[in-house]
Amino acid sequence: MINKKVNSVSQALEGVQDGMTFMLGGFGLCGIPENAIEKLVSLDISELICISNNAGIDDFGLGKLLQNKQIKKMIASYVGENAEFERQMLSGELEVELTPQGTLAEKCRAAQTGIPAFFTPAGYGTEVAEGKETRVFNGKNYVMEEAYQADFAFVKAWKGDEAGNLIFKGTARNFNPLMCGAATITVAEVEELLPIGGLDPNQIHIPGILVDRIFRGNLYEKRIEQLTLKKI
Repeated sequence: MINKKVNSVSQALEGVQDGMTFMLGGFGLCGIPENAIEKLVSLDISELICISNNAGIDDFGLGKLLQNKQIKKMIASYVGENAEFERQMLSGELEVELTPQGTLAEKCRAAQTGIPAFFTPAGYGTEVAEGKETRVFNGKNYVMEEAYQADFAFVKAWKGDEAGNLIFKGTARNFNPLMCGAATITVAEVEELLPIGGLDPNQIHIPGILVDRIFRGNLYEKRIEQLTLKKI
């Protein structure tokens, strides 16, 4: 079995360059690849195209790359609580491709499974469908969407082994599993990294065949985007 372990986030990100297209897992701030994002910020690469559900918040997650003006184009389904994202989008500084959330998820999954395109009813008759092929199936209109093409996918898992097998925890099992294997190189950061054979095969969510590099992350903040407390 091939060992996918690398010893640091620096090794995991070898080969990243200006102008590349990255997929980044997570939903809001849940399950984002914190270590990979911090390293991308420090590398000071630019002209990036980023595919993610949203772009973090102003001072955390992908929001840091936005603040540094490292992202040229953001492909997302939600602007979220990120004021800088909104400002750059409205001012025209940032190219933004807003995509229906289910379509964004399926475009990742299609890339993961080697399907070049698919038809969906989401977006038909709206700006989302402009310039795209449409067809009718069983009397219903559909839009053809192409799978994403990305250079790197950065995902976060709870546990993994050195062969790249992954287990996600709770709602961190969002866009992360769909992005594994959906790019030329998939980098997984995990909270706990075990030897090959250290995971229960019945608990594995993503097999190692879909992961190229894996490393143990550290110092996870796991911020909560919106915290609501009940008065007692």
